[in-house]
Amino acid sequence: MKIDEQVMAALSTVIEPELNRDIVSLNMVRDLTVGDGIAAFTIVLTTPACPLKDVFVERCNAAVVGKVAGIKEIRINWDAQVPTDRRIHGRLDVPMNSIVAIASGKGGVGKSTVATNLAVCLADAGASVGLIDADILNPNIPHMFGLGSGRPKVVNEKMQPLEVYGVKLISTGFLTTPDKPMIMRGPMLHSAIRQFFTDVEWGRLDYMIVDLPPGTGDAPLSLAQSFPLTGSIIVTQPQDVAVADAIRAAAMFEQLKVPVLGVVENMSGEFFGSGGGEKFAGSHGLPFLGRIPLSAKVREGGDYGRPISIHGADLEAGRAFRKLSEDVAARISVTMLQGADVIPINIVG
Repeated sequence: MKIDEQVMAALSTVIEPELNRDIVSLNMVRDLTVGDGIAAFTIVLTTPACPLKDVFVERCNAAVVGKVAGIKEIRINWDAQVPTDRRIHGRLDVPMNSIVAIASGKGGVGKSTVATNLAVCLADAGASVGLIDADILNPNIPHMFGLGSGRPKVVNEKMQPLEVYGVKLISTGFLTTPDKPMIMRGPMLHSAIRQFFTDVEWGRLDYMIVDLPPGTGDAPLSLAQSFPLTGSIIVTQPQDVAVADAIRAAAMFEQLKVPVLGVVENMSGEFFGSGGGEKFAGSHGLPFLGRIPLSAKVREGGDYGRPISIHGADLEAGRAFRKLSEDVAARISVTMLQGADVIPINIVG
């Protein structure tokens, strides 16, 4: 057996922790070269936000160095490709590898704050990210990003999304004045959400985050019926009244056959209590994605368009949002790759 074949055979013993498959059969190992006692190769991760690079380095070292004759060192380059959700089934095909809805059963639980910081963290990790403010009647995303006066340009009959912190954004808040109410019936809401996907020049995206209005009304129904949703994330506060509404939101997505990627407990702490979101997730067999502590700094970040995941990255809440983004990215990868033989060949640069 040639030495490069020996190296690949050794690497086939390295298991990807989330998928429980070896990295060779998953086609994660690319461009192997061997020379001067060094094995150099690229590992293609399923997300730029992967927190497991150190794990891969440790396991690849253990599998190759000292195990394959003549190999004294390994050198790993990193690339990433977010898997594409192919579950179109009559829905509109859009250039987005994954579409994730951020939902809640009731208003005021910090859903837009979670959507904002999740999108910013994914973009900061190197992914191409879009964010649609699907709360058509009460848009908050422009304020969260400090873009109250922004207006999208139109080029070749396509709106150009605004971009801040590496995230491409669209919202009805960019199209109206702040003191003018949006008054729409259900069919108009349905049309507006579809247009935000099809009439905006997004380019190719790894992740599209959709900030839904609270409740189980027209917006989530239109979204699930029109586009291949990868999954939803349920945001709740810890107290019982919020959890009760969150249970209904999760049940809605179950009826729509949209996977629930997990539950986020927001505003956790002394004032609202703690543990309600985790208890809800556990009792319903859903992943618990973590808790975001109640913090004045989070509120200030939303008020002034300075997401805490960037401007308070070392604070407890900033670290919690960073961990949340890593866990969400992992859940998306597992959801879309379950049952797949390999990671697709075309690599996102």
